[in-house]
Amino acid sequence: MLRIHLLLLAVLLAAAPVFAQADSSSEVIISTDRPAVANSSVVVPQGGFQMENGFLFTDTLGRYVFDIPESNFRSGLFQKTELRLSAPDYFDTVTSGTGGISGFGDISAGVKQQLGPLAGFDVSAIVFLSFPTGAKQISSHGYDPGLQVPWSRAVTKKWTAGGQVAFYWPTVEGKRDFTGETTFFADRQLTTPWDAFVEYAGDFPQRGGSRQQIHFGTAYKLTSRHQIDFHIGIGLSSAAPKTYFGFGYSFLLLRK
Repeated sequence: MLRIHLLLLAVLLAAAPVFAQADSSSEVIISTDRPAVANSSVVVPQGGFQMENGFLFTDTLGRYVFDIPESNFRSGLFQKTELRLSAPDYFDTVTSGTGGISGFGDISAGVKQQLGPLAGFDVSAIVFLSFPTGAKQISSHGYDPGLQVPWSRAVTKKWTAGGQVAFYWPTVEGKRDFTGETTFFADRQLTTPWDAFVEYAGDFPQRGGSRQQIHFGTAYKLTSRHQIDFHIGIGLSSAAPKTYFGFGYSFLLLRK
């Protein structure tokens, strides 16, 4: 596990000089996956490097989980293709009794292909695979694939509708638990750098109850390449977390 973290650090340090000098004259504006459940429907610009980070606190009926750093690395390979790497998150679980669990989760890597614009819709397809690199009590202990199809469409100058259809094949207790996901959001541009959204998200696993939630969030662009965000979710079904909240910081670097 330590070797993986050192490898990730080495990759970041090696890439930093390449992207350190950004073209300040460019009009490119950062578009992040976070903080919504649905991912962004567009890719990182070709030659760009984007890093998204965050913190999450979840309350599930007396079981409290801290999750950090939620780091996703996105690199624009071609005009409509990006490479993606999700670093292993560190989870610290505190229960109302004893037996809290702490440790790193699994790492995942994938590719995102932008398919749109199609009839006014921005659409992308994301395929990824997670690897069983996490702690014994946190890792799924399987190689778990997933497919996500995020979309969005501008409704007016200030309103955008969007969502995501996704399919996951996580390993749960040694067996695949096929899970479908549907999300839908409405986003309002409050000012030029500031927007807010409301989102419904539902996960429907093959085994166990559905995990449905209502999700609220906001993002503020400090500059065209730097963004901070805050979000909060409330469970709508018994299998969903009771509530959670989080915040994050993301940045985009472009080659000259």
